[in-house]
Amino acid sequence: MKTSVAITCIVCSTLIGSAMALAADDSTSNTSQAVVYVKDSAITTDVKTKLAADHITSLEKIHVDTDKDGVVWLSGTAKTQMAADKAVSIARDTDRVTNVHSAIRVKSTG
Repeated sequence: MKTSVAITCIVCSTLIGSAMALAADDSTSNTSQAVVYVKDSAITTDVKTKLAADHITSLEKIHVDTDKDGVVWLSGTAKTQMAADKAVSIARDTDRVTNVHSAIRVKSTG
């Protein structure tokens, strides 16, 4: 009888320990994902704010996305190549930006 109680206790403690370890791993990964998301959105917001503050009227509609490594992806349209280049320059000069990829198209006037 004592042996079966001891085995039951060992099995239960093993199962509980495994569950706690999995929960700890899961909570850590959620936290790191949240930190990455906040960092990405902060960079995106900074770039959008700078673009708006610069009042580049020849920018039609620019989309800004940032990946977890601080790489900014610009897409959308601009009226002139100079405006598109200015948007890239603004993004490059933003804190925590590691690289900028541009898919901005110059809108034809025809």
